[in-house]
Amino acid sequence: MRALTFDGSIAKVSDVAKPDLAPDSALVRVTLAGVCNTDLELVKGYMAFRGTLGHEFVGVVEDGPPEWLGQRVVGEINFACQSCPICHEGLQRHCPSRRVMGILEADGSFAEYVNVPIANLHTVPESVDDDSAVFAEPLAAAFEVLEQVHVMPNQDCVVLGDGKLGLLVAQVLRQAGAQVLVVGHHPENLEILARRDIETIEDSNWTPGSASLVVDATGSAEGLQRAVAATRPRGTVVLKSTTATKTSVDLSQLVVDEIRVVGSRCGPFPPAIRALETGSIDVRSLISHRCSLNDASDALERAGDPGQLKVLLEP
Repeated sequence: MRALTFDGSIAKVSDVAKPDLAPDSALVRVTLAGVCNTDLELVKGYMAFRGTLGHEFVGVVEDGPPEWLGQRVVGEINFACQSCPICHEGLQRHCPSRRVMGILEADGSFAEYVNVPIANLHTVPESVDDDSAVFAEPLAAAFEVLEQVHVMPNQDCVVLGDGKLGLLVAQVLRQAGAQVLVVGHHPENLEILARRDIETIEDSNWTPGSASLVVDATGSAEGLQRAVAATRPRGTVVLKSTTATKTSVDLSQLVVDEIRVVGSRCGPFPPAIRALETGSIDVRSLISHRCSLNDASDALERAGDPGQLKVLLEP
């Protein structure tokens, strides 16, 4: 099969062996995959990953348990052991022996086929097309903020970053009743939110205020420091950025202002799939480019362009 693999220095499309069906898993034929900022950080050295990239996908089960055959599915990316104390607490995404699709010791979805544990699969409603379903994983990550922080009606929230995840997080917070301000660099991206009556401002015109909840979705090493500066005493910073570059922050400010910092990664798929089914979150406006898997190396470069939103790969 064809796959986009990374050897530690170069990401390239090549012929690789089609994976054998793994135990307790399904072999999924990938119909659409999405490029994430994490993929871009991986090729910069994040996690020292080697193998097939990609973790956002929708596809069809071609091999596995009979009841799953032919099902159109999306999948959670953390492959847990399901037997350790952490897993028994329902924290499979934090399993100490987990593998992570396309990120940690597991091949990913920038390929014609990918192995996914049955426990990680979710069926896609017929009314949700592939262009929307491929957003299930990043949208679940956006909904994770609501799992970690109790968002009050009309709570003042600032989202730093107008990339893919920032636009999704802003919509989720607004749907939860918060008053959201999104700070970004790209007018065309901010316009997507303005059409949904979400307040936006360009970074050059923004003066950090004193918000009770600030989400760093900048994807930059400087994002955390900027988020802390925009948070009021006893407020909360949610850190969504993962970068290959190490970051630093003045911890004394966290202590003096008693600011809570919440690391936030993957999230729950059911509310994300419901939002896609009802159309309450706009994901289709975030699609900026699509290409074939054979052009995936170029797609990675395009995805790194300033202001670029979701780039899709079609195996």
